[in-house]
Amino acid sequence: MLILLTIFNSMLMVTGQVLWKTGASGKDIQSLGQLLRLFLTPYVIAGLMVYGFASVLWIYILNKGELSYVYPIQSTAYIFALIVATTIFKEALTPAKVIGVIVICLGVIITTHK
Repeated sequence: MLILLTIFNSMLMVTGQVLWKTGASGKDIQSLGQLLRLFLTPYVIAGLMVYGFASVLWIYILNKGELSYVYPIQSTAYIFALIVATTIFKEALTPAKVIGVIVICLGVIITTHK
């Protein structure tokens, strides 16, 4: 159950970051005032809320599991981010990124195997 919660937490983190990127994309930020106004956009506010929930969940996960066990699972966020980046934001899927994700998957499997 802890593994599933941690993977879900990773998905929440990526969702929050996708909302932030969506809210920030195409914005011209040249002053502190513009940056602060960016924080009041719906996407950024939604991303902050999702990230806040993910933080609360992460604290719960840390309370229930060993840091050295759950933290590597949190790296599944890289996998979800790559999927989102290539599908939603149309970023290039390079061989290096694919190999990196495979290495991350292997690392998660090795570190969580008891």
